[in-house]
Amino acid sequence: MTDQRTFVIVGASLAGAKAAEALRDEGFTGRIVLIGEETERPYERPPLSKGYLLGNDERSGAYVHDEQWYDEHNVDLRLGVRVTALDPGAKTVTLDGVDQLHYDKLLLATGSRVRILDVPGATLRGTHYLRTLDEADALIAKLGDSGRVVVVGAGWIGLETAAAARSKGAEVTVVELDTLPLRRVLGDEVAQVYADLHREHGVDFRFGASVDRFEGDDQLTSVVLKDGTALPADLAVIGVGIRPNVELAESAGLDVDNGVVTDASLRTSDPDIYACGDVMSAANPLLGKHIRVEHWDNAINSGQTAAKAMLGQDVTYDKVPYFFSDQYHSSPGTGMEYAGWVEPGGYDRVVFRGDPTVRADADPEFIAFWVAGDRVLAAMNVNIWDVQDDLQKLVRAGHQGKGVDVARLSDNSVPLGDLAG
Repeated sequence: MTDQRTFVIVGASLAGAKAAEALRDEGFTGRIVLIGEETERPYERPPLSKGYLLGNDERSGAYVHDEQWYDEHNVDLRLGVRVTALDPGAKTVTLDGVDQLHYDKLLLATGSRVRILDVPGATLRGTHYLRTLDEADALIAKLGDSGRVVVVGAGWIGLETAAAARSKGAEVTVVELDTLPLRRVLGDEVAQVYADLHREHGVDFRFGASVDRFEGDDQLTSVVLKDGTALPADLAVIGVGIRPNVELAESAGLDVDNGVVTDASLRTSDPDIYACGDVMSAANPLLGKHIRVEHWDNAINSGQTAAKAMLGQDVTYDKVPYFFSDQYHSSPGTGMEYAGWVEPGGYDRVVFRGDPTVRADADPEFIAFWVAGDRVLAAMNVNIWDVQDDLQKLVRAGHQGKGVDVARLSDNSVPLGDLAG
């Protein structure tokens, strides 16, 4: 017999689409309504700053499902529609301020949006953000014709964009307030590797710097820093972080603290409302704290877990956080995978297995371990593959309080599987 319940997913994102898929895979026969503000059907964001931006991947490869999938699986996909209100008491959402839709269970997969750089000239032609497919299209159209590119922000998006711009022959300057790229994520030891990598490819870093204004009559001509330095620019890409889209949850009275707060099964403070993806701040039993993770792997897995929880299954979301990045396809370049969770100042040292030195004619190959005492809290493999299972075991053990012989971490003759137990 067909289930008469209606499950509404707010956010036609990767997380939302994977939740809809999991609901059907788990046998849910009721109504699924998947609502998204964008006019594009759900897509993955990593290609936007990686393969698609470089021109190596087709645009169509970014979509989570083909166009027919939603009809074939009886998913009511509503695009270009904004949920303007959520009433947990009445169990309704309001669409575009007009139509009301009842739900039995609701999933918030509203994701995040870019932080806007609020300085004069920030809307000049030639200034870009990179968060949506439309923004990627606009950037691709200009990147090959821009001789001078300024990237504001040396996070993952900023560095991947810098690498793409250099691969297309542009002169690239990266402006970063911190002292190294990715320093808050990786610490000084590994952040230096990325500084060396990009410098080897001709990127000019301006550390300890911030933007005062963008200049140009209509089209961007220069980026002016706080110290008065004017950087000539045909194109600027702004990547200064993202913030979770929590406004709907806040207005509905749900618990919000750097994201929509959930328990370990991804249930919010309302028993019939769940959250997943970038917007959720979930209780992670492995780490013993609430965390919010902004990566592809989290979107996929949390969407699937939330779907199972909505169906009443006894599930716990205790994934080891994971992400990846590819920068440059000519030597030196880095393909990397990172697993774990360590906050600034939360580790004693970084132990390297292999040589992290960046050389002009060879890719660095190493594994880095972030260690507190004798516990591995995070690990990153760079240009070394098929080791993630062992690294995740080490990280999981470390967060469970289990130590390792730290001296053996750096010894290539010791199989990782032996360390992981």
